[in-house]
Amino acid sequence: MDSSSAPINGIRRVPPPVNDPIRSYAPGSPEKVELKRRLATMSGDCPEIPVVVGGKAIHTGELTDVRSPHDHQHVIARFHRARPEDVLAAIAAGAEAQKEWASWRWEDRATVMLRAAELLSTTWRSTLNAATMLGQSKTVYQSEIDAACEMTDFFRFNAHFAQELYTEQPVSAPGMWNQTDYRPLEGFVYAVSPFNFTAIGGNLTSAPALMGNVVLWKPAGTAVLSSWYMHQLMTEAGLPPGVINFLPGNAAAISDVALSHRDLAGVHFTGSNEVFNSMWETIGRNMGRYRSYPRIVGETGGKDFIVAHPSADPRAVAVAIVRGGFEYQGQKCSAASRAYIPKSLWKATLAYAQEMIADIRMGDVADFRNFMGAVIDKKSFTSISEYLADAGKNAKVLAGGKANSEKGWFVEPTLVQTEDPSYRLLCEEIFGPVMTCYVYDDAKWLDTLKLVDSTSPYALTGAVFSRDRKAILEAHTALRNAAGNFYVNDKPTGAVVGQQPFGGARGSGTNDKAGSRMNLMRWVSARTIKETFVPPTEYRYPFMDEE
Repeated sequence: MDSSSAPINGIRRVPPPVNDPIRSYAPGSPEKVELKRRLATMSGDCPEIPVVVGGKAIHTGELTDVRSPHDHQHVIARFHRARPEDVLAAIAAGAEAQKEWASWRWEDRATVMLRAAELLSTTWRSTLNAATMLGQSKTVYQSEIDAACEMTDFFRFNAHFAQELYTEQPVSAPGMWNQTDYRPLEGFVYAVSPFNFTAIGGNLTSAPALMGNVVLWKPAGTAVLSSWYMHQLMTEAGLPPGVINFLPGNAAAISDVALSHRDLAGVHFTGSNEVFNSMWETIGRNMGRYRSYPRIVGETGGKDFIVAHPSADPRAVAVAIVRGGFEYQGQKCSAASRAYIPKSLWKATLAYAQEMIADIRMGDVADFRNFMGAVIDKKSFTSISEYLADAGKNAKVLAGGKANSEKGWFVEPTLVQTEDPSYRLLCEEIFGPVMTCYVYDDAKWLDTLKLVDSTSPYALTGAVFSRDRKAILEAHTALRNAAGNFYVNDKPTGAVVGQQPFGGARGSGTNDKAGSRMNLMRWVSARTIKETFVPPTEYRYPFMDEE
């Protein structure tokens, strides 16, 4: 008897999801002791990470070093780069694996994800946190809310959302039974994940897999260490071989094969606009060869804002600037990078912000006293440094402004002021710890809202600060399309699964809301079934009888 006919009767429900508590890592706490131990062990390890196709490790011999951003001489892993033949093998392995995986009851697929959640929140927690800290230069808190809590929440809440989706069925008229069959897509989903969130890679792959799909996973080269452990976690949780195939390597080479294959069923992407637009164009050119129309789901860039009304609390605004702009070195898609402050609040807001910035410690994330680590790599460091140089010439640098690459890719938290509302640092995505402020006349509140809405091509996150309810309502209206995640009196970062489904529109992506049922709907193809209990045996209708 195969698993699809296992004798289990009853309408099963997954355990109600609850957001995973954030651990404190206070001095002397068990979690801090364990994480410190794991960091020390993993700092000395240098695993050789393979390509994984159909559950089998492949050592291609084409190796790339993974280095710690805060100590770029320290090689923490090496990974084998996938070749075109490995991508084709992964597609074939996925097709074979899907025959059984898609036949499982959805509850059994959900059980794999729920077990992964339990492992991650307990015995695997320090491993994923340590890998994220070492490989992506996240502080313990930033890693905890990402690699541990958010990913655990994705596993648990997605199982709950899948249950809601499968439960949604049509009404039935007398004499019939109407049903909806939520089928997985025909083919494979190509998941491309970024460096900045370990949980994004885990969700881009596990969400489609939960719905019965098979996945090719191309992780960012700078996040291969944590991605590898995430893949290993799901394997230990019971994910069958071939359901998620692990393909680190050159993005263009892997994409050339994946995006041109007739069995491409979907793309689940988080990354830059440039790459996503290129993938979309490639898919458009190849439409004649696909078996079906691929689902294209992407979350891309952001130029996220904070706008303060004259009634706002200046200290609250300053905290939002510092936390929203400088946590994880401003390398969140949601990170605040432009602020609009009224003249009446500017002096106090600036003073509070400068005081906090002066207190920030930056360095090795293994030192838990540090608020910031390094930016991800040399390319990012160089790009951000060019923006700092521009600010030094064409604006006012009010805090920070320096960068140092001697040991790691360190960029100071930087606060810039400009009098030009179209200045490039207010318009362009920097993806670093640079916050640019524009000071406006108090009487131009409504004009400033229009400015916020029109300055950037993006629409990911934004925040309004006000103690005047009328002003909040005005911001709600004027900025309705300016952000997919909108915050009132809070920083524009820190979306929680199940509480604030995440995603933006305009140039920020397709807004399919990771961590919600909306996202899972993209990975199923519905089939409507009508069963008539007693079919008619006469073709004629009553209206055809004689008068």
